[in-house]
Amino acid sequence: MSDYFVHGSSYVDEGASIGSGSKIWHFCHIQPGAVIGRNCSLGQNVNISNHVKIGDGCKIQNNVAVYEGVELEDFVFCGPSCVFTNDLTPRAKYPKGREKWLDTLVKTGASIGANATIVCGNTIGRWAMVGAGAVVTGDVPDHALMLGVPARQRGWVCKCGEVLDHQLACPACGRRYQPCETGLEEVS
Repeated sequence: MSDYFVHGSSYVDEGASIGSGSKIWHFCHIQPGAVIGRNCSLGQNVNISNHVKIGDGCKIQNNVAVYEGVELEDFVFCGPSCVFTNDLTPRAKYPKGREKWLDTLVKTGASIGANATIVCGNTIGRWAMVGAGAVVTGDVPDHALMLGVPARQRGWVCKCGEVLDHQLACPACGRRYQPCETGLEEVS
């Protein structure tokens, strides 16, 4: 008996690994070599491609395909119908294969809004927030708030998800931040 849940309408291919406490809902497909961490939730119609790595505590909403070359660290949120790519110049007639795809890394705690697109070859920083419908075409700093097409930084966000004030303090939980090489870091 497994210590995770897979709805009867979903497929988990041989060679996939699913962590304890994870829940995989209706019409999902988990392909060979995929690794899903503990306590993850995959909504309806989620596809996890070959050799994709998903950390612990991730929440992937309905209609998301996580393609080979994408890695989600712990506690990443993927909103409904957000899009990942892995090929900058795809052609049906001239497929390139894995060796030509570009990897994408979504770091711990980052959130990607509904219908956002993450162009391959980029890194989304820790606790960053990509707004609904945004198109990310470059690396995103830790704690950055990214909005628009193409996505541009419009502010900073706290670990709790609130937009920081001009002093880089959270009006909701009181955490304070300071600039660092990768974006922002919490002040202890």
